[in-house]
Amino acid sequence: MSKRDYYDVLGVQRTASPDELKSAYRKLAKELHPDRNPGDETCEQKFKAINEAYDVLKDPEKRAAYDRFGHGAFDGMGNGFRGFSGDFASAFSDVFDDLFGEFMGRRGGGPRHTRGSDLRYNLEITLEEAYRGKSTTINVPSSTPCEPCQGTGAEPGSKPQTCPTCNGHGKVRAQQGFFTIERTCPNCGGAGRVIKNPCKSCNGAGRVARERTLAVNIPPGVEDGTRMRLSGEGEAGLRGGPPGDLYIFLSVKPHKLFQRDGADLHCRVPVSFTTATLGGAIDVPTVDGGRTKVQIPEGTQSGRQFRVRNKGMPHVRSGAVGDMYITCVVETPVNLSKKQKELLRQFEAEAKGDSNSPETSSFFQKVKEFWDGLKE
Repeated sequence: MSKRDYYDVLGVQRTASPDELKSAYRKLAKELHPDRNPGDETCEQKFKAINEAYDVLKDPEKRAAYDRFGHGAFDGMGNGFRGFSGDFASAFSDVFDDLFGEFMGRRGGGPRHTRGSDLRYNLEITLEEAYRGKSTTINVPSSTPCEPCQGTGAEPGSKPQTCPTCNGHGKVRAQQGFFTIERTCPNCGGAGRVIKNPCKSCNGAGRVARERTLAVNIPPGVEDGTRMRLSGEGEAGLRGGPPGDLYIFLSVKPHKLFQRDGADLHCRVPVSFTTATLGGAIDVPTVDGGRTKVQIPEGTQSGRQFRVRNKGMPHVRSGAVGDMYITCVVETPVNLSKKQKELLRQFEAEAKGDSNSPETSSFFQKVKEFWDGLKE
């Protein structure tokens, strides 16, 4: 039985580039791999066929011979491309990273540069500082690149050398049966380089512990729990690796007067009995340190709210300002004199019931209806 054309096996044109060949092989290898098709003999035969085809076509010399002489170019060769030979391992290694790289934590070859750790810094500010914004400095215990070795980890005057075990790739491969297993190089730990003469200042790490002072600009309107990211301000990477990031978590202290709800502020303001009854004006504080007048109409009840526009917190992005809501708390007089008590008794005696205390009358009317309903 004659063999199928290798280009037809991979589903590519004879003019396909090496990248197109590789892409086609990877796609088919993922679809036909025995682990994904257990017990399927047809897939197993196709899997062997694409490996045989790719092993020939990926090699420029073999491909040239095949293009000229076809399958006859390899008649009489020792391996004959039969079964799962060492040539399969060579071909399959090209897609090993695509099939299993994500599970091993990284893809592709080359030395591994260990990224520095991200850092967290907790910063507490006042509501007034959240309103205005704040520029401040913080001291962050961290690690920075070693200056004598400039982060390489090697003593000044010397350089890290290519790891002889992995040839600078940071990983080694070993064939186990049908599979090529890849693991971190045990000699260099994945760095791809070894340091024979470590820097005395950092002991070969390429970084040293140091407290840094950083300037931080907090925009107006930030809320409690806001997270700010300072890119590249985390710990330095190991042996020249990229630095991590610094995350600043903001917390806003509780305020004695104001409670915040997004961009709006709420303030409970005590109002005297006479002001609530007769009406008047009260001075109310604002978060910017000023004050504003609020008119209290006659007969204001405890719990009534008044809205003061544009006296809340600014929005971080738009810059628009929220509102402030004043909640009146009518204060009952205490420590009354004898005359004051007498005047209140006179007021009570002359009170006209529903017209002076409508809420009280309404409540007790509902209570009466409730009790009458229970008797029926």
